Amino acid sequence: MDVREQLLIGERWVPAASGAEFTTYNPATGEPLGVVADAGAEDVDDAVAAARQGLIDPAWAQLPPAARARSLWGVADLIEGNADELARLETLDQGQPLGVAKTVSLAMAADVFRYYAGWCTKIEGTTSAVSVPGTMHYTRREPIGVCALITPWNFPLMIAAWKLAPALACGNTVVLKPAEQTPLTTVALARLCREAGVPAGVVNCVTGGPVAGRALTEHPDVDKVSFTGSTEVGKRIVVAAAGNLKRVTLELGGKAPSIIARDADIDAAVTGNLQGALLNSGQVCAAYTRFYVDSRRVEEFTEKIATAASELPVGPGLGPNTAVGPLVSQEQVDRVSRYVDLGVEQGAHLVSGGGRPGGDLADGYFFQPTVFSGVTDDMAIAREEIFGPVLSILSYDDADELAARANDTEYGLAACVWTKDLTTAHNLAASIRAGSVFVNMLPFLDPAAPWGGFGSSGWGREMGEHAIDEFTETKGVWINLA
Repeated sequence: MDVREQLLIGERWVPAASGAEFTTYNPATGEPLGVVADAGAEDVDDAVAAARQGLIDPAWAQLPPAARARSLWGVADLIEGNADELARLETLDQGQPLGVAKTVSLAMAADVFRYYAGWCTKIEGTTSAVSVPGTMHYTRREPIGVCALITPWNFPLMIAAWKLAPALACGNTVVLKPAEQTPLTTVALARLCREAGVPAGVVNCVTGGPVAGRALTEHPDVDKVSFTGSTEVGKRIVVAAAGNLKRVTLELGGKAPSIIARDADIDAAVTGNLQGALLNSGQVCAAYTRFYVDSRRVEEFTEKIATAASELPVGPGLGPNTAVGPLVSQEQVDRVSRYVDLGVEQGAHLVSGGGRPGGDLADGYFFQPTVFSGVTDDMAIAREEIFGPVLSILSYDDADELAARANDTEYGLAACVWTKDLTTAHNLAASIRAGSVFVNMLPFLDPAAPWGGFGSSGWGREMGEHAIDEFTETKGVWINLA
């Protein structure tokens, strides 16, 4: 596959002003997949200027809400119409199994555009019962302006869609900046927006690395940054945004606890936790990564989940039986390897996995599903985000300590509880500090449900009506009727 992609700035696809390019690689083979324009500060300036012009272009600014809705619905139709091609591209560029690309990434991308197409005609203001005599007051919900949408490499298309759709539904213009490791489906999404009739300048797309990202977050004509990625980068974005006090939404790291109560269905918990931990090879911010298991059930749980993990087929995302694909890069393989070594050094027991497979997979960025037992709360593998297929099993005797142990982390994105008892479920759901708590299920997402975290897991909420709040400003209008 020989792909060459440029930048979308206004109505034109152009190379980087400097002529710079970078290569994106197939993580299943380590081989080059395509060459992509590497945007610099000058290109970001041009893209932001195009977005600023698009914001006042009557073709967009005066477009009736129903027509804007039809454009978003049209994007969803095009995503579905190109589903096979897009899913294959996502798998080649990111590594996720083709079934995940089709049933999770593509399906969610189309669903979120349809969901926010419905919101276009429902963004409403209110009248306020002010106490000033002879005066009427009402509010308007207006677009924030130019939005920088910076997306990660783990679910490139899906996360770009869940940022882009609400931003457009609210009438904003955007500059998309995908992660340099996985740019291809985001570029394809920008192309589909133009095909769906979204006016020139409304959706711009710059590919590149930290230079482009930093230029966007610091840009004085960017009004809003929506970022999904690491907590470390998120903190730098907060500092960069101070220049013009731009609005910021951050969806950052996680270290999700999964609590397996004494009365839990262990077989269901094993199946659900394995899927919740190893989706996309564990490269999920809400992945279940630390398992608190009742001490009377911990041996059974450990044996069953380690056996099941070791039997999962590891292979290329395009393989028909693959359950666990490659990690996204050699850098990520090295990161996971360091944490596995650290787990052993700190005294955890390596039950299964722990290394790279050989043979036909030796050239790809693969890592075996890895299960540790005997983990304690102070170990690095129990505290730090690994972003790979590493499962840490901790035991507990006193259920009253569970919430405190689960909350003993800087993160608060997601958590899970496995129990047959409703009282246990509701009490733990209320006590755990996390943006989403799942009971007896996988960490599912839906366009109608808010998504975001506490603490170092970020600021604000994406999806649902909450995204409408994040992408609009409220204006008060006072009318003297006297």
